[in-house]
Amino acid sequence: MANPEEQVFNAMIEGWRNQQLSRGLRDQTIRNRTATVTRFRDFVDKPPWKWTVADVDEFTAESGGRTRTLSTMRANHGSIRGFCDYLTNPLYDWMEICDREFGDVPSQVCLPWNTVAHRFEFEGDGKRRPFTYDEVERLFDTADARVELLVASGRKGALGALRDAQLLKTVYAFGLRRTEAVMLDTVDLHHNAKMRQWGRFGAIHVRWAKAAGGGAPRRRTVLLVPEFDWWVPGMQQWLEQARERFAPGDDLDALWVTERRTRLSAGYLDRRFAELRDEAGLSKDLTLHSLRHSYVTHLLEFGYADRFVQEQVGHMHASTTSIYASVSSDYKNRVLAEALKALIEGEADDH
Repeated sequence: MANPEEQVFNAMIEGWRNQQLSRGLRDQTIRNRTATVTRFRDFVDKPPWKWTVADVDEFTAESGGRTRTLSTMRANHGSIRGFCDYLTNPLYDWMEICDREFGDVPSQVCLPWNTVAHRFEFEGDGKRRPFTYDEVERLFDTADARVELLVASGRKGALGALRDAQLLKTVYAFGLRRTEAVMLDTVDLHHNAKMRQWGRFGAIHVRWAKAAGGGAPRRRTVLLVPEFDWWVPGMQQWLEQARERFAPGDDLDALWVTERRTRLSAGYLDRRFAELRDEAGLSKDLTLHSLRHSYVTHLLEFGYADRFVQEQVGHMHASTTSIYASVSSDYKNRVLAEALKALIEGEADDH
């Protein structure tokens, strides 16, 4: 039978788990957080009402030596901070219970000066970087060449190769995360009233964006910018000619379908990207997510405002400055309209 300290700790974890469930957090998020707190308890070998700020310092030093990533350290701190917030919340009885049973009470041990409190735009491996324009072109040329080769040889797989090429182009042209891309449905393709000639390919409605704080996926609408209008003909070909040849039926809304009439998986997208990257002779430091970083970099180089780009990719970081504040649809359309005006005037000058 567990000792009293262990029983109380288990009850605390269960209560915190239920609180997070009531807030709508995902099961996986809750499991990760409770596992971190349990690991911290095991590391310091003390119950929560005896934890100190120094314990967090030692835990961070030990775990940081293994992970070496700010994002993991921040996640660890966030889990411990959230658990301590729960224990010290007067709406619950843990302070009273601990004082009565053990003569001590929990306190918040994750403070601004001993935790990774700020989020930076990029915290991954320093080797990772955006694609250059030439590298993007090489990747897409390789994908297109595979389609042409399969068609010319009469071998199977041409439709799948066409799908894969257009999917990768979509990731880049809209700055999507892999889950956002594979979870697109046909109904997520939208018109942009400012660019009627693009038809239903003027914007994409992202319904499976990265969740904030373990909650439900966020949503956003990403506008196609004039510099990437080359994406439209290929997407139109895929949607109106190629996709239907997979015979997805009326019950499968997925934009990217497989030969087995199922939705394409994120794992498949990762593997296909790696194959095409290697076939193109590009650096292995370039990942699928590098296309998203390239989108941000290239839009900024095109002259789009930081706030517009921030809204396009759906970044919601705590340390962003006022220029990354939420942007209204009117602002996004105004920025886009200015780019369209410049493009139209340039074409008029050419004639």
